[in-house]
Amino acid sequence: MRIIAAIDILEGKCVRLTRGDFQTTKVYSEDPLEVAKEFADNGIRFVHVVDLDGAREKKIINYRILEKISTGTDLSIDFGGGIRTSDDISIAFSSGAGQVTAGSVAVSDPALVLSWLRAYGSKKIILGADCREGKISVNGWQDDSGEEVTAFIKRYASEGFSYVICTDVTRDGMLEGPSTELYKTVLGEIRINLIASGGISSMDDLERLSEAGCEGAIIGKAIYEGRIKLRQLRDLC
Repeated sequence: MRIIAAIDILEGKCVRLTRGDFQTTKVYSEDPLEVAKEFADNGIRFVHVVDLDGAREKKIINYRILEKISTGTDLSIDFGGGIRTSDDISIAFSSGAGQVTAGSVAVSDPALVLSWLRAYGSKKIILGADCREGKISVNGWQDDSGEEVTAFIKRYASEGFSYVICTDVTRDGMLEGPSTELYKTVLGEIRINLIASGGISSMDDLERLSEAGCEGAIIGKAIYEGRIKLRQLRDLC
């Protein structure tokens, strides 16, 4: 299972939110590039970079920081937040993203997302399936689309998507464990590379996610709060 460290960017800083609520913003570093370098120095190879300003404004904003991380490290970057148009996705790739996550736009404009899949291929476009109580959440997790998460993933898998990041919004930033049972359910019905996100708080959580069949796990707050040490991840990687 791949270990993927999270870097969430808001107003140029590395931050974490709780359940996607901007009122809970906690700044961990003024310089996301330095955070990325520390991850790389500890053997981490993959990072999940989220443009929180972009998610809020519904357009890519922090592509300059993405470019700095890309040119300043050898990390493999998947990027999300604010991707709504073909121009947004083009900017993300030209700024150094190896993969781009399509979340809310996969609900609002499926035809556009499928055109990206055809243009860039299934290894470059990740489906973002953020959910709350089993329903897909959109617009920075503020709204409920009403669509059931497993059906949503199944629909896009049938169109050729091979990667999905599935985040349980209610667990994100809570350090209370991931939605392992949800992931087991999805993987029991759908053949797809599932990347778990939200709630990871310990090395035991990672072991359980690996046993469940997850292709990757995104770790954020647990690293920043010291619940999981970088040396532990270095040994694991």
